[in-house]
Amino acid sequence: MTHPPNGSAAPPGQPGTPARPATPTMPAVPPQSGPPAPQKAGPTPNNTPAHTPPPTPPRRTAWAEGVDTLRTAATTEPGRLRIIGAVLALLVVAFGAVTAWQMTDRSAAADDVLNSSQPLSASAADIYRSLADANTAASSGFLAGGQETKASRTRYEADIKTAAEKLVTAAANSEPGSPSADTIAKLNKLLPEYKGLIERARANNRQGFPLGGAYLRYANATMQDQMLPAAKDLYTKENQRLEADYADATPYPWAAIGLGVLALGGLAWAQRRNYRRTNRVLNQGMAAATAASAVVLLWLVVGHSVARAGLNDSYDHGVRSLNVLNDARLASLNARGNENLTLVSRGAETKELKDGTVVDAFDYDFEQEMDDLTKKLAAAAALADDKAGEEPVAAATGNMKEWKLRHADAREADDSGNYQAALDKVIGSKSDKPTGECFDGVDKNLALALDQEQSEFKQAASDGLDAMTGLSVGAAVLAVLAAAGALLGIGRRLSEYR
Repeated sequence: MTHPPNGSAAPPGQPGTPARPATPTMPAVPPQSGPPAPQKAGPTPNNTPAHTPPPTPPRRTAWAEGVDTLRTAATTEPGRLRIIGAVLALLVVAFGAVTAWQMTDRSAAADDVLNSSQPLSASAADIYRSLADANTAASSGFLAGGQETKASRTRYEADIKTAAEKLVTAAANSEPGSPSADTIAKLNKLLPEYKGLIERARANNRQGFPLGGAYLRYANATMQDQMLPAAKDLYTKENQRLEADYADATPYPWAAIGLGVLALGGLAWAQRRNYRRTNRVLNQGMAAATAASAVVLLWLVVGHSVARAGLNDSYDHGVRSLNVLNDARLASLNARGNENLTLVSRGAETKELKDGTVVDAFDYDFEQEMDDLTKKLAAAAALADDKAGEEPVAAATGNMKEWKLRHADAREADDSGNYQAALDKVIGSKSDKPTGECFDGVDKNLALALDQEQSEFKQAASDGLDAMTGLSVGAAVLAVLAAAGALLGIGRRLSEYR
């Protein structure tokens, strides 16, 4: 038995069932992705870690972006040319700047050698010489008796005046608070004290008082123990300053020379590269840059070599000879002063030698100074390089030998008790030729030798300084022109890509 299906509607297509209109079908829509559902921290029910979005990359620096831009530009020929041009211009400008800087320093040091440190060294030597000669003149006048000669008095006054004037000049050129300034101040303080002692010695000597000799020995002790060591210290300091200026003026400017070689090498490489890529032999801009750089480098090497040779010559044949001659002159002055004081003291000052022998202190110092004079004259003769320098040294050597002989005769007379005969042999008489005549010959000839060597120094140092003239400014100008030429040469190649 067949049962009809449940429900009142008959299935479609069945007989006796009226047809129903068809329901329109909607087109299928693909599934749309909506906003992501919020994620909760922690594991999901399936124990799977939650998805974390990738972090935002950090913002790049301007330097990094510039490097990337430069790297990108370097992959193209115009970019490479711009980099090459910038590097060449930088090299050439650096070459010119370092050249100008180093040669300015060396030129200033050479100028100091010629116009500052060497004249100050000579002034310091003159201060020492004037003080020592004043002391010698004072003792010579004392030996003449109560009425000193006009020549010895005039010489003493001239020496004191010269020393005072040189001290003023040295003070004006010294740095405040420097060791030289302190030494000059000390000498300025001691000079009036010394003059006062000499005047007391002279006044007592005119009246025949033995106290005059004591004042003279005290004045001599002030000169020998305080003033001359201070003057010697000033002379030493000025010589050290002179040597420091030579050390600053003569070294080769290796930094500038190295940069010059590097700049020329870079320009040569750039032109070779240009030729291999374009078959063009000449790039006018870079050729001009190469020529300008080559001129600067050649000028630098040749100019400084000539300057260095002149300065070295001024030191070897000028300063060294001047130092030896100054030392010889000072030794002769000290020897003459000690010779006079030997007769003034009459054995009041003695010295015990290592072997126990007791000798006159002033005569012992005389012998030491004469030995030093002998060595200095021999050294000066070895350094003299022409006839004008050799002749006065040879004459001074002859005077020194005769001085030793006459001094030996004077000492023999004094040791035998004949004081007047010894005095006549030292200061002179109608029948005796004095040792003072030999001393004057030594001093005069050494002064001539000093003038000759001073002239040679000035000539050689001036030649050295002149060789540097214009080098600093010329190097800077040519370097700027070379940099402009390099940039123009590269710019011409870049214009071909436009």
